[in-house]
Amino acid sequence: MTDLSRPGLQLHPLREQLYDELHSRPFQQIAAPARITHLAVLCSEEERRQQFGHLQTLCRLLGSEVPQAPSSCFHHDFGALRVRRETHMEFVSYTFIRLHDGEVPDLFAETGLSGLPAGWLEQLKGQVVGAFHVAVESSELSGQQLLPAAKRHFEGMRLVGSSPQQGDAHIWTSFRLHSDGYGRFLVYNRRMTSSQLGRLMQRLLEIETYRLLALLGIPVARDIAPNLAAMDAGLVSITQRLAGDGEVDETDILGELTAMAAKVEDYRARSTFRFNASLAYHELVLRRLSELREDEVSGHMTLSEFITRRVTPAVRTCETIGRRLEDLSRRIDRVSDMMRTRVELSIQDQNRALLASMDRRSRIQLMMQHTVEGLSVAAISYYAVGLLKYIVTAAYEAGVPLDKDLTVGVSVPLVILTVWGVTRRIHKHFHALAKEERSAKAGGNRREP
Repeated sequence: MTDLSRPGLQLHPLREQLYDELHSRPFQQIAAPARITHLAVLCSEEERRQQFGHLQTLCRLLGSEVPQAPSSCFHHDFGALRVRRETHMEFVSYTFIRLHDGEVPDLFAETGLSGLPAGWLEQLKGQVVGAFHVAVESSELSGQQLLPAAKRHFEGMRLVGSSPQQGDAHIWTSFRLHSDGYGRFLVYNRRMTSSQLGRLMQRLLEIETYRLLALLGIPVARDIAPNLAAMDAGLVSITQRLAGDGEVDETDILGELTAMAAKVEDYRARSTFRFNASLAYHELVLRRLSELREDEVSGHMTLSEFITRRVTPAVRTCETIGRRLEDLSRRIDRVSDMMRTRVELSIQDQNRALLASMDRRSRIQLMMQHTVEGLSVAAISYYAVGLLKYIVTAAYEAGVPLDKDLTVGVSVPLVILTVWGVTRRIHKHFHALAKEERSAKAGGNRREP
């Protein structure tokens, strides 16, 4: 057999951590009777660090070894009190367990918090979103027989009860806050071992904690929902204005669309994480409920029936609002694209009109250029004939036998033709240069792709 500790094989640096991850949050063993208090505290990273320092203070006050580094699950038995601290993505949970002996009339007179040093809990940082007590008792009686005794501990509130694990236990709760500000669960153990009871308690604590966290998305959904109806109506109005035959002010519409898109993105930034978290917590609640394998007790609603009937519609509301936000965002994008297309077409029409106007001006300038060229030929010919006249006069005075007036008159058409020919030649030369430049640019554009 090969020993992996020997040199040779290269082991992944996280291999041991991956094995330990499965055992990072072990189930506890709980024997009845017991008193349990569970807290779920929302906190920031700074508050989480302060909480760990507060946990170190608790260990010192109870005379126990102080942990030096935070962990995902801290568990310590202080004798009469057990403390369990678990860190999660957005909250930290605390479970305090006191093993109880003897019978008392009020099962919630003592709780898991009774063994804590005075004032320690009040200094815990963060926002408590879940806080409830669990009283665990042993009883062989049936659920119908236990009902009258259970009602006395819930301040007259309507109860929800079930018999999980095929009748091995009975659970009663009201899913309400009581006069002490805590929720309450009463669990009667009939035939479960300490390990089985510990697993049942873990599922029960998770169900109530995740149920509360799943409902955190409801206030956000209720705050956003009324605004979505108004935004949806506004978007319909914009679409109808764009689809109509009348003229519209593109600037105003683009301003409205931009403001609407900014609001939608603000809502999405505020709600996306919360809604996704609600869906994830709800899925965990349903999974934990299925693991209970509940039976009905004396006509009362089970935990599964109550939670799925009350919590599931709330979570579906969050899901619906999230989908409406996504749909509204996509519709705004489509209308914005349509608006941009409309603006681009308008710009293209303006460009075509501008080009047509430039073309007309170019033709006018060309006609004026031809006119100027004709006038230039006449002016140059006039000055050339004047110069030629001086030359003829000088030659005549020098004794050259010629008719001065006839010579000047005959030279006029010759000068005009010569000037016109030179002007045309220069004009053709510049046209040829411009044509070569256009051909060179066209060839460069074809080569670029």
